Amino acid sequence: MQDEAGPRGEGRPNEEWNAAAAEPTPSREPPIFNLPTGVLVALALICGIYLLQRFVLSGAANQLFAVELGFSPVRYIYPLSEQSLAWAWSPVTYSLLHGSFEHLAFNSLWLAAFGTPVCRRLGEVRFVLFWIVSSIAAALLHLVVNWGEPSLMIGASGVISALMGAACRFAFGERQRNFTRMTGLEPPLLSVGQALADRTVRVFIAVWFFGNIAIAVGLPLFGAGSESIAWDAHIGGFLLGFFCFSFFDPYSRRATRA
Repeated sequence: MQDEAGPRGEGRPNEEWNAAAAEPTPSREPPIFNLPTGVLVALALICGIYLLQRFVLSGAANQLFAVELGFSPVRYIYPLSEQSLAWAWSPVTYSLLHGSFEHLAFNSLWLAAFGTPVCRRLGEVRFVLFWIVSSIAAALLHLVVNWGEPSLMIGASGVISALMGAACRFAFGERQRNFTRMTGLEPPLLSVGQALADRTVRVFIAVWFFGNIAIAVGLPLFGAGSESIAWDAHIGGFLLGFFCFSFFDPYSRRATRA
């Protein structure tokens, strides 16, 4: 390897060497979609299912599709042996359905924003596992709060909330960004206490919880229809992502050195 002063002894004249060194290096074109494969697949899946419901299935078939894949607390007050297996798969499949284009677009935006750093850190297999577990956690708190209610919950918001909670443990704060800039590596996972000690994380969590509690008590912060937002599922997902991310994170052992 040559040092910055160039080769010594016999060689090209300094002018020729300097001209060659000044020649611009061809740069790679940035990718069109700068998203990890896991996030792209998730976006394709939820968009594909929405298009299937919107343009392919008939009205009756679409309703049956939503009931069988959506999450409903009323299922669990009846004997499970006397119904379909929807009680088993719906705590996950509801996260793939969306009721409107606005609902889909909003969740897709946040999935791209928060799913990208988490998926890059976890890898595709762990990302899928995290999606499954966080959707179940979100559905579980929704079930507890709405026990026996004949409502139907759909949407990826619980999972996205878990991704937000997970990002608070490694992606926020100047210290974490500086680590990545200087080393090019994933930053160490912060402990819960270290994350809460970061002002950026505290402000984000405070604003996030304020918005969801406002929905819970009926404040019209998000316009008409905000009363139908499953705030409890959001909280269930966020708590899972924030407190349990270390169980999924391959870098969690670095937290002791942070």
